[in-house]
Amino acid sequence: MKKVIIAVIAILFCIKANAQILTPVKWSYASKKISATEAVVFIKATIDEGWHVYSQFVKEGGPVKTTFTFTKSKDYQLVGKTIEPKPISRMEKVFNMEVGFFEQSVIFQQKIKLKTAKATVKGTLEYMTCNDKQCLPPADENFSIEIN
Repeated sequence: MKKVIIAVIAILFCIKANAQILTPVKWSYASKKISATEAVVFIKATIDEGWHVYSQFVKEGGPVKTTFTFTKSKDYQLVGKTIEPKPISRMEKVFNMEVGFFEQSVIFQQKIKLKTAKATVKGTLEYMTCNDKQCLPPADENFSIEIN
């Protein structure tokens, strides 16, 4: 009887472990004032070992590129485009094209012109993450970044 109970517990544990949702990317946010009227917001992806997130500059026909949509506000104005470091680039057979991506971590930066002393930069980012065996469906992440 004891062996049967242990076997049932082991099976239930395995089922629960397999039902977990994969979240190989964690997002974090920060800001830094660079003058009384300008700031930079930082959007960081920390990526689990073996996974990668795609660049903002993936050509049509490839994976879903990382995209930032900032909510319009009377408190700030975007200055230029969101910048990223140089991605790793390689041919991906699945997409039959050269694709740029990031592993481990990446920090995207957006310069902001402040119209008030304090502001909250809000928006949504869309991204796709893959490893050598699978890609997860594209995901959306809302963000809210305080600038003081």
